[in-house]
Amino acid sequence: MQIASYRPGRLLSLILGIITLAAVVLLFIVDAAPRLLPAGSHDSLAAFSLAMTACAYVIFQMARHRALAELVKTILLAAAFLFWAANQIWPNLPQASLFNDIAIGLFVLDVFFVIAGWPAGSSESVLDDGYGSGANRCSCGCSCCDRTSRAEEGLLEKMGR
Repeated sequence: MQIASYRPGRLLSLILGIITLAAVVLLFIVDAAPRLLPAGSHDSLAAFSLAMTACAYVIFQMARHRALAELVKTILLAAAFLFWAANQIWPNLPQASLFNDIAIGLFVLDVFFVIAGWPAGSSESVLDDGYGSGANRCSCGCSCCDRTSRAEEGLLEKMGR
């Protein structure tokens, strides 16, 4: 990993990711030795880790200059992490169950979008089975052209393959 080659947004998301990983290590330490840190630190560390993951991911995706549909999907996933964080930090609020349910719904919606292949070209989807596999798609993500050109097919025929 070459940190010098990262753009500012990517570098910031990497730094936030490292901080988040450190918080997760502390979370596991609290699990192993609850008396080592103050009471209530577990919920705070869990919420912090989830919220920082959301922030780091949004910054990372924005630095990659993603298409609007990809950014919408990124924000959807970040919101899921933030609602989960809210559930962790405020477990006794009457809305805590609602926060958790919203997080679950957003995670399920995100996975559904991955399976369905939305936005187009973002990944292979179950829909690819009827319209050609993702492996045969060109870099534009459509099914209009195969990666194997006619010239390549002719060359393969000459080679006896």
